[in-house]
Amino acid sequence: MALTTLDPRTALVLVDLQHGIVAAPTTPYTGPEVVTCAVTLADAFRAHGLPVVLVRVTSTPETATPGRTELGRPAAGMPEGWDVLVDEVTGHPGDVTVTKRTWGAFHGTDLDLQLRRRGVTQVVLAGIATSIGVESTARAAHEHGYHVTLATDAMTDLAPGAHRHSVDHVFPRLGERGTTEEIVALLAATRPARAV
Repeated sequence: MALTTLDPRTALVLVDLQHGIVAAPTTPYTGPEVVTCAVTLADAFRAHGLPVVLVRVTSTPETATPGRTELGRPAAGMPEGWDVLVDEVTGHPGDVTVTKRTWGAFHGTDLDLQLRRRGVTQVVLAGIATSIGVESTARAAHEHGYHVTLATDAMTDLAPGAHRHSVDHVFPRLGERGTTEEIVALLAATRPARAV
């Protein structure tokens, strides 16, 4: 891992930490383990007066992205409440919530606008699933010109091997990797905590 710096205006972007996704079987970390790390990161970002963005995905058969896939599409909609963010990350009035209908958090949303309004030049990404929502968002963030940091223990995947492939082979091309502990320590070492 090669975490070197966090820009003065860095935002934390938490991807798809919602009931229906956090409850899914994941590897190498469980959904609740990822949520615990995400809460630690969010608390640290808020303590330093930095933006926290909560991204949720929602879709119905009518709003799903078009196009044929080999896996097809579910015939019925998702269960009620699957797209509601978990309580552990909600309830902070200064946080930004972005709703997406595709894998990545930039396409078809106001995420870029919300970040630029706040002068953000770097994003720290975490969430589920590493190779889907997190990687898609990391690729778009990189393409939008943001510095990208990946909180590798605050993300997990639905498929064995997918997390490791993203972390080892894709993310080093998009940004820097670090653990929750390393990111929180770098925040503390480089900027004073905000008075509450």
